[in-house]
Amino acid sequence: MALLWPEEYAELVAAAALQSEITRVEMELAMAKLNGVHHIAIMTADVKTQIDFFSDVLGMRLTALYWMHNVEGYFHAFMELNASCSVAFVFAPSVKEIPVQFGVSHAGNPVKPCAAGVMQHLAFNVDSEAELLAMRDRIRARGVRVMGPLDHGFCKSIYFGGPENLVLEVSTSQAAINPEAWIDPAVVALNGISAEELARYKNPAAYHAADTPVTQPPTGLGRPEYTQMDPGFSGAFDLPDEVVTRELSEPTPPVNVADAA
Repeated sequence: MALLWPEEYAELVAAAALQSEITRVEMELAMAKLNGVHHIAIMTADVKTQIDFFSDVLGMRLTALYWMHNVEGYFHAFMELNASCSVAFVFAPSVKEIPVQFGVSHAGNPVKPCAAGVMQHLAFNVDSEAELLAMRDRIRARGVRVMGPLDHGFCKSIYFGGPENLVLEVSTSQAAINPEAWIDPAVVALNGISAEELARYKNPAAYHAADTPVTQPPTGLGRPEYTQMDPGFSGAFDLPDEVVTRELSEPTPPVNVADAA
């Protein structure tokens, strides 16, 4: 067997490491697995009040405020949690005319119901109990009442309200949730979940991408889809993907940073 010079050996190791990383990325892409929340969008009739609260009270940075793409009269505000996660607020002129109805449109607090499919509360994350207590103090220092922390076993949480009747929470967990401890058999049975279904829910099957893109399913199959769509929006679902991307995308920001500089 021929001996390798150190430089040759190093090149082989680097090439092997690169191939291993490429294989890992390809496998992750093939699985098509979500890895977080990019943004959650909340309707608002007063975007400035929401920006002020989330900036001053919660310390989140405003990173975007622009006219919403393809929707006349709407605009978006993005408040940054980290580089890949934001809370967005959507303003539409008609929102001021839509009534708030507790138990339907809003829960009002974390132990009350609202309509199915509506966000009941929003819980943010911090990395430690010390940070949780510091956030409690920050919020109280801005005149907002806070309850907690409560110890829920797998997390500790504080609770408070936000503008326009938002129900908010901040939580911290010191370890991942152990499903063997926190999936209650009684609640499993109450929801009619079989042992086979439970095993599948706990360990979803990996998705391996097909050689060609999957075609759009037809409407009316009984699967979830948008409702209350205008014909133009509804029709976009049946256009070729490349046409949708080409015709509906608006990648140019409202401010030319190079010109501004």
